[in-house]
Amino acid sequence: MEKLDLKKQFKHLYLPSAKQVAEVEVPEFKFLMIDGEGDPNTSKEFAEAVEALFTVSYTAKFMLKKSPKGVDYGVMPLEALWWSDDPAAFAAGNRKKWKWTAMIMQPDCLPEKMLATAMVEAGKKKALPGLAKLRVESFAEGKCAQVMHIGPFSAEGPTIQRVHEFIEAQGKLRGRHHEIYLSDIRKMAPEKWKTVVRQPMR
Repeated sequence: MEKLDLKKQFKHLYLPSAKQVAEVEVPEFKFLMIDGEGDPNTSKEFAEAVEALFTVSYTAKFMLKKSPKGVDYGVMPLEALWWSDDPAAFAAGNRKKWKWTAMIMQPDCLPEKMLATAMVEAGKKKALPGLAKLRVESFAEGKCAQVMHIGPFSAEGPTIQRVHEFIEAQGKLRGRHHEIYLSDIRKMAPEKWKTVVRQPMR
């Protein structure tokens, strides 16, 4: 059986250094996505989105593994794009006014028809309120700057500032703030959490 390790294959994008900000070129990937708004720490909508994304992703993984293709892979981590219609509110950390797209990358070898079937099958197994908002979309960020943040989300400020200063030294910020969550925060101490902080640039 073929086994894919997408995090290893795209190590420069999903396991960057924590020591220095790096410029990367992010190609087009296929994602499951759900849009929403509000504070992710208290938003029922965000929790429902995360549950739907992972349930469908794991359902699709096992469908592909059992299919004639017989391909196995590790489900990719949760990612999120963050922004606000009011940039000042976003900069000030007013999370109630934040908007987000929660998403999980899917392998190219997973047919979209199988992914659509996985959505249906996941909905049969359990009630998933976020499923109604789920979509499949290709997304390419292009030129970005990124770094690994180690520690709680509340301490990301200086890390984000490092990324912005790196970009402003040679160009301009564009697009939406992007984070990739590599740790299971239910099982790991906050000071050990690993989060990729990424920002598109031009």
